Amino acid sequence: MEVSDVKPGLGSGNWELDRNYIVIFFLLISFSPLAIATFNLTFPTPHPNPDEVVQDVQRRVNASISRRQTLQISQKDESTCLTGNPIDDCWKCDPDWPNNRQRLADCAIGFGQYALGGKGGEYYIVTDSSDDDAVTPKPGTLRYAVIQPEPLWIVFPSNMLIKLKQELIFNSYKTLDGRGANVHIMGGGCITLQYISNVIIHNIHIHHCVQSGEANVRSSPTHYGWRTESDGDGISIFGSKDIWIDHCSLSHCKDGLIDAVMGSTGITVSNNFFSHHNEVMLLGHSDDYKPDSGMQVTIAFNHFGEKLVQRMPRCRRGYIHVVNNDFTQWEMYAIGGSGNPTINSQGNRYTAPSNPNAKEVTKRVETGKGDWKDWNWRSEGDIMVNGAFFVASGEGVEVKYEKAYSVEPKSAVLIDQLIMHSGVLGVGGRDNNLGKWSSGANGGGSGGDNDEDDYSDEMSGSNMPLSTSFSNPTLFSLFIAMASFLLLYIIPLSSIL
Repeated sequence: MEVSDVKPGLGSGNWELDRNYIVIFFLLISFSPLAIATFNLTFPTPHPNPDEVVQDVQRRVNASISRRQTLQISQKDESTCLTGNPIDDCWKCDPDWPNNRQRLADCAIGFGQYALGGKGGEYYIVTDSSDDDAVTPKPGTLRYAVIQPEPLWIVFPSNMLIKLKQELIFNSYKTLDGRGANVHIMGGGCITLQYISNVIIHNIHIHHCVQSGEANVRSSPTHYGWRTESDGDGISIFGSKDIWIDHCSLSHCKDGLIDAVMGSTGITVSNNFFSHHNEVMLLGHSDDYKPDSGMQVTIAFNHFGEKLVQRMPRCRRGYIHVVNNDFTQWEMYAIGGSGNPTINSQGNRYTAPSNPNAKEVTKRVETGKGDWKDWNWRSEGDIMVNGAFFVASGEGVEVKYEKAYSVEPKSAVLIDQLIMHSGVLGVGGRDNNLGKWSSGANGGGSGGDNDEDDYSDEMSGSNMPLSTSFSNPTLFSLFIAMASFLLLYIIPLSSIL
């Protein structure tokens, strides 16, 4: 074909236009995480029937409470370890739980029940509490563990205060298991779960998280990149699925304690203790961000404690199941929302503050009644204390929720029993009945009450090299520019020739 045979016209004009769009697309995804989310066509898939998940949660709670009551009657003994909390009863009554740690992965309920964490993977023992280098973390540090590509069950053989310099960016299939130790994470970031899946965070103090960024941070052994300024969330869930946060204590962060946005789904937040914070939990990026319509979150057995102001949670779109939690006052409101989320509140105890203008549990944020009157917000079996009241909405809501309520939710009268061990357990926790870290078949060594380290260093990270490929933002931008040049000029020219 001769060059002269190529005639200008509609086809060639469209090709030029298409190429320009493709180049713009590449430039966008090179520099903007929001653009990546906007063009991401593989969003986490929500459960096709959320009411079935709601029903399953109630069935498990009912079964656990019935077992506890049966044992008390038959044994005439109230000292049984069974509490009626189906998560705790699943693993905590095993006297050898330190040697069966991964049993925890089978105990989740609700939308996050499929979170595997590091189940089936090796145990990684954190031996170094430092966080000196976010690009080249040392083996033995927590940061080195969470970026690895393989499943890991991460444990702490002694009490630790980890002060982060930058966001702690996780890779998929990780469990943070702080049982038996007093583990605190604070500082820059703090925890970021971005475009990953299958993470369990258990028995960790997370507090005093501040903004960080404007620096390179490693996210895997083969990649690090430039991070803009973070919000300062305790836990940030961004475009991720199958996440379970259990028995953590969260407070005093710059932005949210837990935020889940950008199409995240399959999340359970359970048995946590929240305190001393303004905007506690945000679920959903914006009212107009349609992928968050698939967000599904279970919030169960948590204690929303002292000095909380609002957002417990604040929901945009999605299906949020709030079940058997204890809300111990708030300053503005407990549960808020916009963008037509479904909120299913069952068996909670809401204790209103003394302020006569803040008695309402619910708040439709910046939305007129004409717009929210058809939203599905339902209260079932909740106890209202000190004048608290829940404003329900949604025409025909009884019919829509009939299947979910075919198993009656347990009364909030049992709330003290269900949330009695909320927050961090054991050493450093409000309920000091879990003891020190011990190990054996699943972790090496033996337990004890002294503070001497008792671990083998062989599991404190692998010798995997940390690659720097395409890590420098300037080099990466140059790579994209060269690719764009090839796409615009070299490829068309070769086709002409």
